[in-house]
Amino acid sequence: MLAMNDNQLLRYSRHILLEEIDIAGQQRLLESNALIIGLGGLGSPVALYLASSGVGRLTLCDHDTVDFSNLQRQIIHRTSRVGQAKVISACATLHDINPDVKCIPMPIRADEKQLAELIAQADVVIDCSDNFDTRYAVNRACLALRKPLVSGAAVQFHGQISVYDFRKEGVPCYNCLFPADLASAELRCATTGVFAPLVGIIGTMQAAEALKLLMGIDKGLNARLINLNALDMNILQTRSSRDPTCSVCGTKK
Repeated sequence: MLAMNDNQLLRYSRHILLEEIDIAGQQRLLESNALIIGLGGLGSPVALYLASSGVGRLTLCDHDTVDFSNLQRQIIHRTSRVGQAKVISACATLHDINPDVKCIPMPIRADEKQLAELIAQADVVIDCSDNFDTRYAVNRACLALRKPLVSGAAVQFHGQISVYDFRKEGVPCYNCLFPADLASAELRCATTGVFAPLVGIIGTMQAAEALKLLMGIDKGLNARLINLNALDMNILQTRSSRDPTCSVCGTKK
């Protein structure tokens, strides 16, 4: 463990002033590795806040390139980077914000094996993907490897966030709340639209939950789900429990 230098003490001073974080919490961030899956609307604020907060290593996984239509909401990218791999574009922005953070770009659509390898190295996984197949695959890998998962989704004016801290016993998984065999038709931003600030709200909440998990602050959304309607700003929070018949984590499969 290396002690923070004067520049780091100054950069993170507003965190260190918080008694819930202090020197010890900030040091834990500096020594952590976060895996962000998807560098679009949700992944943008997640990556920006994790980098500015001093998470030592950020692994960014996304196979896509920056499209002109992304710029309405994917705030980590720039007009000059249209056509560039999203993970490369994101790393450039993050380096400008905090050059001390090690950014690992993975411009791939990770399969089950690759996901398992990436997740095994992470201290927290933030799922910012836009499709059910990826969400279910990430959920299975995090459960198997007992890694905490922060999951978010946003489309039109509706967003949701949930946390599954698989380091603890009896925690429900994503499939408990949204069973794969009952999944409804998938809605995507490309075909249905999305309110730009919505992804910022949900992504920022994901970043907050990930940071608390990394610092060991046990006051988060574990086993809870927040649904947000950004049109009327109605927020519904519900507790979730493990489904004993869940095909992924259930005891009565």
